[in-house]
Amino acid sequence: MSETNNIKSFKNKEEAEELLRKSRNRIDEIDNELFDLISQRTSLAKDIALCKEYIGMPILDKSREDAIHKKIEKFSEENGLDVDIVDQIVDMLTILNKNEQKEIIRRNVDG
Repeated sequence: MSETNNIKSFKNKEEAEELLRKSRNRIDEIDNELFDLISQRTSLAKDIALCKEYIGMPILDKSREDAIHKKIEKFSEENGLDVDIVDQIVDMLTILNKNEQKEIIRRNVDG
């Protein structure tokens, strides 16, 4: 987090409203970028699923998930983020990816 807990003082209500508007617009932009990245991440499930199926690996790769969680925990701590919440976000992304892999394998088997 780039900004500490400094209290910002405003000259007037309009200045506060303008900062609020700009901040919300930037959050909307970031959300769009996040959704795009989630889509890109999920689209890799096809390659991963087909490779795992060919190699004979199960969809659940515990050692990979553990490594991801360890990396995310370190990142969260270094950036002052709530480790538990970031961990939950990663869990959701992992579930999304595994569900996509399962569907791809199912379609591949069923034709």
